[in-house]
Amino acid sequence: MSFSKNTTEMQYQTDDMYDFKQGIKASIPVLLGIIPFALILGAQASQKGLSLLEIPLLTGLNFAGGSEFAILQAWTNPPQLMILVFITFLVNSRHLVMGASLVSYLKHLPNKKVYPALFFMCDESWAMSLADAQKRKHLEPKDAFNLSFYSGICFSIYIMWVVFTALGGAIGPLFGDLARLGFDMAFPAVFLVLLRSMWCNVHDAIPWGASLIAAIGAYLYFPSGWHIPIGAVVGMITAVLMTGDDDE
Repeated sequence: MSFSKNTTEMQYQTDDMYDFKQGIKASIPVLLGIIPFALILGAQASQKGLSLLEIPLLTGLNFAGGSEFAILQAWTNPPQLMILVFITFLVNSRHLVMGASLVSYLKHLPNKKVYPALFFMCDESWAMSLADAQKRKHLEPKDAFNLSFYSGICFSIYIMWVVFTALGGAIGPLFGDLARLGFDMAFPAVFLVLLRSMWCNVHDAIPWGASLIAAIGAYLYFPSGWHIPIGAVVGMITAVLMTGDDDE
């Protein structure tokens, strides 16, 4: 009986490691697109006076690229901490929605697994894992969502982001403004690929379009950082309204 139990546990561990490696493998195309953006962020942080120790602390403790770019735009010397905290909360508010969408997949897990999963969640790992879960939508949510696959994606993106932002801080002064080389186009390209992987049909993409239009308007007419939460909220409201129409 004990031998059978040990064999089963070893099989689970083997499967988890395989899924973890598959997550790392699946993240490689995304990493190639994010690396240039990480270098730009590191270079900009260096130009704002952050040291090679402070840059990985910034990107490792606040693992959210959008808010990191936003606070660097508002960075002063000395920094206005309350303003930076507010901007960080504002830009990262989309994570409230993203985390809520994972409740049905994670609610059966203990907090010691849920909290790290949510801390390391980013746009790419969230989108790729949900797209993977959709392939098994005939199963119960707890069985459809592959936590090991998700962890592999989070692990590779987190390590890459922290390392290459630090590298950007080191080489930034040597190359000047990396954005002039076109590196800043890599991040939008990554999100276009993620959207393509989640595409179902035109009708389901209507909230995307509403979110895009709202975000563009906010980017043009509102202060820096507002376009992200405004786009997210408009997309959510549109999706909720469409769900109500479908139910009728």
